[in-house]
Amino acid sequence: MRVADFDFDLPPDQIALRPASPRDSARLLVVRQGALEDRVVHDLPALLRAGDVLVFNNTKVIPAALSGKRIGRGGTSPKIEALLHMRLNASRWKAFVKPAKKLDAGDRLRFGNEARVCLLGNVEATVEAKGEAGEVTLAFDFAGPVLDEAIVAVGDMPLPPYIAGKRPTDARDAADYQTLFAEIEGAVAAPTAGLHFTPQLMKHLQESGIGHEFVTLHVGAGTFLPVKAEDTKDHKMHAEWGSVSKDAAERLKRTREKGGRIVAVGTTSLRLLEASGLDPFEGTTDIFITPGYRFRAADLLITNFHLPKSTLFMLVSAFAGRERMKAAYAHAIAGNYRFYSYGDASLLFPAT
Repeated sequence: MRVADFDFDLPPDQIALRPASPRDSARLLVVRQGALEDRVVHDLPALLRAGDVLVFNNTKVIPAALSGKRIGRGGTSPKIEALLHMRLNASRWKAFVKPAKKLDAGDRLRFGNEARVCLLGNVEATVEAKGEAGEVTLAFDFAGPVLDEAIVAVGDMPLPPYIAGKRPTDARDAADYQTLFAEIEGAVAAPTAGLHFTPQLMKHLQESGIGHEFVTLHVGAGTFLPVKAEDTKDHKMHAEWGSVSKDAAERLKRTREKGGRIVAVGTTSLRLLEASGLDPFEGTTDIFITPGYRFRAADLLITNFHLPKSTLFMLVSAFAGRERMKAAYAHAIAGNYRFYSYGDASLLFPAT
């Protein structure tokens, strides 16, 4: 399909720069066949039914945005910005760097504050390999928990570019950009549909007989990369690591057997469920869902409003129908809904 078929115009002032407070006061657009309904997130217990199960992504965002410089060569030491996006082993990460043209395989990088003299004031890495579109493989001098501690010490919360380009990251983002369920460290972007859930909302859902399960998908920076191809068949997704436990898979299958619906909270949960087919899963997935895909694991989807021509808008178009989603987004724009990571949400029913 043509990527241009997934384009739309969004007024810049509808890009949310802060989340709603409280989180479950965010608006919720319910998209059913033939109907759009304006609600709020804390209405979810009334919109779902007893026996349904929400599936949350319990990944935790790490401070994966690193600033530093190239060292060890003669002459200048240019500044380098790196965004870690997938861990390869205890000491190696894939990352997107700027400016990539300043780096070659074998170069040494130092990230952190030069003025600090403590051990974790900075961390060094070697450019092990260069890939395409600014991607490199970094081999750090530290490994395991020591490297994790160093990244926390020198890194910043990696806000999406459409927020970071309008304001600096601050202390509020350390809490705002994590879900209530954030537990397993490894993501460089939040599973943002989960940001809307509060302890009070979870209590009301439980009282309504609506259950929940957790899966883990470490969201990578590739989620923000633009689709540069003209046709969807020519776009390559970046792989992300995920896990669905045996117990969770079995409980989700029993939900279906009892007539309950599986409600994916976020496109990350949905992609992992579809990659696993409701079987136990551990590994990487680069599943790319576009219209024509036959869903087998998710019955409903809760998700934020996504960028034009993005893989995520393609996914929701596959789930609920492209024309219906275009109409829903037009309704949301006319109704002044807030868009993207810190924005409002939608509850999508499938196209068929």
